[in-house]
Amino acid sequence: MSHLHRVVRIRQWLYGVLELGPGAGGLATAVNWFLIALIVITLAATVLESVPRFAAAHGAIFDAIETIALAMFSIEYAARLWTAVEHPPWRRLGAIRARLHFIASPAGLIDLAAVLPFWLSFVVAADFKAFLVLRLLRFFKLTRYSPAMRSLLEALYAERRALVGCFVILCGATLMAAALMHLAEGATQPEKFGTIPDAMWWAIVTLGTIGYGDAVPVTAVGRLVAGLTIFVGLLMVALPVGIVATAFANEVHRRDFVVTWGLVARIPLFSELSAAQIADVMKILRAQRADKGAIIARRGEPAHSMYLIVDGEVEIKLRHQHIHLGAGDFFGEIAALRQSRRSATVVALRTTRLLALDASDLHGLMDREPQIAARIWDAARTRLGGELDAETGDLVAAELPKAGIEPS
Repeated sequence: MSHLHRVVRIRQWLYGVLELGPGAGGLATAVNWFLIALIVITLAATVLESVPRFAAAHGAIFDAIETIALAMFSIEYAARLWTAVEHPPWRRLGAIRARLHFIASPAGLIDLAAVLPFWLSFVVAADFKAFLVLRLLRFFKLTRYSPAMRSLLEALYAERRALVGCFVILCGATLMAAALMHLAEGATQPEKFGTIPDAMWWAIVTLGTIGYGDAVPVTAVGRLVAGLTIFVGLLMVALPVGIVATAFANEVHRRDFVVTWGLVARIPLFSELSAAQIADVMKILRAQRADKGAIIARRGEPAHSMYLIVDGEVEIKLRHQHIHLGAGDFFGEIAALRQSRRSATVVALRTTRLLALDASDLHGLMDREPQIAARIWDAARTRLGGELDAETGDLVAAELPKAGIEPS
């Protein structure tokens, strides 16, 4: 193996660790949880350091935390910069352009902001409190590790034009309310409403439904204007909230759809289906998670569903042998079709994600998709090897159809 090839392999492995890619194993999860914990610790330390008595009593501890964080985040930034060429959308750009794209990306800018304040403190003489506030930007690094936060940011970006429109309308409403209140209250309360800019403070807090009470109309016309402004303010608050809530819900549903699509498409049983067929299958599948040691199916129970293993491993405990199944395998299909009882117990050997398919839906799917029906029957025969006997009570043997009822 050449030196260049070894470097590429190391870079690919490091990218998998940083991005929770396949093949990185538990190390990727450990690294990501470590970085999340470090972010939370540094944020807490930054907040506490702003309290003079804490800063005086525990200054050395805060300095140590910041030094460790600076080292870790700097190493992380350098590693992400080096592995940027492995990011799928940038692979064809070349090493330099891929890294420039990472530097200019939102995630790259957030990573840079996590280390920049401390490095700047060595070369720029500035207010210490300003650097404390800049260090709080590390909070946005959590968006890299939180799907919910990423979904929210993506929803905000998708609805940016609508939100800008809401802001423009809010500015217009503020201007109109301030102008009307200036006309109504300017002569009565010149210190608060004597000019339109003075009245705009009242308009902003009223439209925002905050109402500090530091500026209150006293005339009948002024109160009428205030009532209308409060009503408009309720609408102005509801409009962007509704836009963001709808966009966020749509983004979460889209992400779940993409994840489920990927899970279904990589299962060998469905790998040859078209996009329309996979979408049809997704409607009838139910996601299920089984922790290590959990019983998925118990001997003697009625069989209502078949199961497809997305990832993980299960053990089928037959009376005379144990069978291990992993990602891409499925079980329980024939018992579900015949609506018989389970003839073995199925236990998760480790945390396993499953997709369950109810018996009635399985019948309909096999009627609609002959190729899926053929693969289910073939898989059952292959797993049996034609050697086991239905009288043994073995799971698959007992679930095979009786002679004369197997589809051709």
